[in-house]
Amino acid sequence: MTGVLEGFLVIGVVVAVGYLLARGNALGDQGARVLSRTAFFVATPALLFSTLAASDVREVLSFPLLITAVTSSLACLLFVPLALARHRPAGEVVVGSMAAGYVNAGNLGIPIVTYVLGNPAAVAPVLLFQLAVLTPVFTTLMDVLPGDGRGERPSWVRIVLAPLRNPIAVATAAGLVVSATGVALPEPVSAPIELIADLAVPAMLLAFGISLRGARLPGAGATGPSLWIAVAVKNVVHPLLAWGLAGGILGLTGPPLVAAVVCAALPTAQNVFGYAMRYDRAVVLARDAALASTIAAVPVLLVIAAILT
Repeated sequence: MTGVLEGFLVIGVVVAVGYLLARGNALGDQGARVLSRTAFFVATPALLFSTLAASDVREVLSFPLLITAVTSSLACLLFVPLALARHRPAGEVVVGSMAAGYVNAGNLGIPIVTYVLGNPAAVAPVLLFQLAVLTPVFTTLMDVLPGDGRGERPSWVRIVLAPLRNPIAVATAAGLVVSATGVALPEPVSAPIELIADLAVPAMLLAFGISLRGARLPGAGATGPSLWIAVAVKNVVHPLLAWGLAGGILGLTGPPLVAAVVCAALPTAQNVFGYAMRYDRAVVLARDAALASTIAAVPVLLVIAAILT
């Protein structure tokens, strides 16, 4: 239990610092936007590149990755028809879909999986799938889809070239190329990239904390139904899908089963909020989903740990 609670405590402290900065107006009215844009354009691409470049590309084909790919994709896709049936804007559909299946593997996943299994490497397939597949796909979609009531009609040229304008997609591709070719980057090149990469997570968490200043309770407003759908899928349906696939269909038991279910039960990542801020799409939904799913994940993860370990 200690490791689970410590993981949530670390994030809570950094978010609280961001909230206090907002209370004191230390960063001005645009603090959250500047931090989120810095994370999107500079720090997150550096983090993606350095992480993927140092990874073993063979892990992309690992068995745990299959479970992650199937269950995360299903969780994301489940939100789409429910949102479309309610005639929600395109941006809300994309952000809500991401919130339903994109887990906080980096901040919470490592300490929690280490506590439950004693093996932090179990979260690696989740990180790789999200970095190499989900992040470029969702950020590209947010770049090309019509805006929420803005009447935008992106051309086919813009859609085709969207990945080339997306720093996250470019960094992901570059990292995978370096990993696949086995190129060893010289220290003067890798050191500044890693230094900038260290800014990504705290910048997004601080921006998230700043955004909580003056915010209404989660679920208030027009995005309320979408929020609870995303949270229900993330905190309940996603781990059940992992349990059913890993244990029921593939017949896994012991640590592999625990790892699959625990990783799926992790809450929505703050990255979703950062990307929503960057494209100004369903920012309230992204913020509320990260907050509400994190609160709900505490009892869910404790129950999973008690049942499966």
